[in-house]
Amino acid sequence: MLETIRQLFAHDEWANARILGAVRSAPHLHQKTLQILAHLLVSEKVWLQRLKGEDTSAANKSPEFSYDDCEKLAAENQKLYAEFLGSLDEDNLRSPVTYKNFKNVEFRTPVGEILMHVAVHGTYHRGQVTLSIREEGGTPVNTDFITFVRESSGGQSAPRA
Repeated sequence: MLETIRQLFAHDEWANARILGAVRSAPHLHQKTLQILAHLLVSEKVWLQRLKGEDTSAANKSPEFSYDDCEKLAAENQKLYAEFLGSLDEDNLRSPVTYKNFKNVEFRTPVGEILMHVAVHGTYHRGQVTLSIREEGGTPVNTDFITFVRESSGGQSAPRA
């Protein structure tokens, strides 16, 4: 399962880079688009803090970020998740983490399930950003996992003749 999670985080990094590029090139960038992107990136940061046992009760889950703020946080998240994932083994994925959500309700969830949540949560919000870019007259970008696999495997998933 650890290798699957690492692949999902490689996809997350790739997809975040693509969505940042699409946001940068959008002809009319609205604050709504940046708010969605900022929420995605801050959520990734908050979950990593929870995984490390840090208190996240004061985190602002919907900050007003600039494009540069989003780009900086995406790079920071990528680096910190790579370090965190590099420190894990299969047994760590079953280890429970106790944390509180933003309503101060305590939960106990295995590391692997939190990491799976982070990986799929980003997909949802990148879809929202893509829709917003399209509504603003920009060109949407494909961030599908299968596209990532095709591009990163050198065509291994190419269509059959």
